Amino acid sequence: MGQYTVGLNAHLLSLSQNYRGAGINQYIYNLLRFLPTVDGEGRYVAFLGEKRAQFPGIRLCFTPLPTALPPVRILWEQVFQPWALWQERVELLHSLAFVGPLFSPCPFLVTVYDLSFLQYPGSFRLWNRLYLSLFTRISVKKARRVIAISENTKRDLVKLLGVDERKVRVTYCGYDESLRPLPEAEIEEFRRRKGLPERFILFLGTIEPRKNLVRLLEAFSKIKGEGVKLVLAGGLGWGYGPILASVERLNLKEDVLLPGFVPPEEKVYWYNAAEVFVYPSLYEGFGLPPLEAMACGTPVVASKAASLPEVVGDGGVLVDPLNPDAMAEALLRLLSNPEERERLRIKGLRQAQKFSWELMAKETVSIYREALAERRPRL
Repeated sequence: MGQYTVGLNAHLLSLSQNYRGAGINQYIYNLLRFLPTVDGEGRYVAFLGEKRAQFPGIRLCFTPLPTALPPVRILWEQVFQPWALWQERVELLHSLAFVGPLFSPCPFLVTVYDLSFLQYPGSFRLWNRLYLSLFTRISVKKARRVIAISENTKRDLVKLLGVDERKVRVTYCGYDESLRPLPEAEIEEFRRRKGLPERFILFLGTIEPRKNLVRLLEAFSKIKGEGVKLVLAGGLGWGYGPILASVERLNLKEDVLLPGFVPPEEKVYWYNAAEVFVYPSLYEGFGLPPLEAMACGTPVVASKAASLPEVVGDGGVLVDPLNPDAMAEALLRLLSNPEERERLRIKGLRQAQKFSWELMAKETVSIYREALAERRPRL
């Protein structure tokens, strides 16, 4: 279709080594990383505030405004972005996180990761929830296409926001190629360096209510005599108090480790060192950690809620997240059965191969071309 110019609102990109490096940030980073390699026709312009960013093949337009602050980012998106799009002669804008400009000189599409601000409103500060609820609703109606990162998110968009399903496209996330099975010697060295127990169950993610960790702790309390520890790895998020209180309530202080935020370069070691990975979350737009664990060859027990069955498939054990007994039974079955763990390791590795960031970028380029080719009225 000849050369075209696509703008990317990447102001949520953060290269900081903290909790902001998870989830949405990985999607943005990998899309910018792969777009130039999978598309020889598109000219890409990224608007961002992260001055350390380097993406060969993409024109980077940095703002002097401190857009890491949400009110400043919203100001840039709604006031300064339309002018920037016009200056760069952008033909199609990709708003990479929920919200597009109310007034835009070009058509746009928007990526929606999940609708947790509607499903779990208590997990958000009031102003943040109101902003997302209003502006996401407006944006998905105005957008030429909406990208969802799972079929579950697509269903939520149609059901909760009334989006015409004909304009929603699903592109799955991927995982970093550094996540792979490691030699035993490397794993043992990491275990020694961190002082980790020989056998442990791993959860990796933000410590917050939506991750359903109180029920996980209740499940673990039923099997704690099996000579295995539970590691809850991740930064403390909103509402973590009851989770930490449950450790005390269930007398698990000696059996539960809380190492805090795990830097991206360490994740491969944590996954490999774990005997089982568990992810009991009540709601996820996609759920990267189970995919990453499978890519490392670690057996997975995950919730059967929301999008997680799409990610795990038959590569792990799916359980009712509201049933601690079922969770405990699945964990105990794997812990006591090496043959079952090996079977799941192989199936998990095979399942993980279905997902890649490069494939996500290729599918996104197809959506750009589809949106650009549409000259009739919007759906």
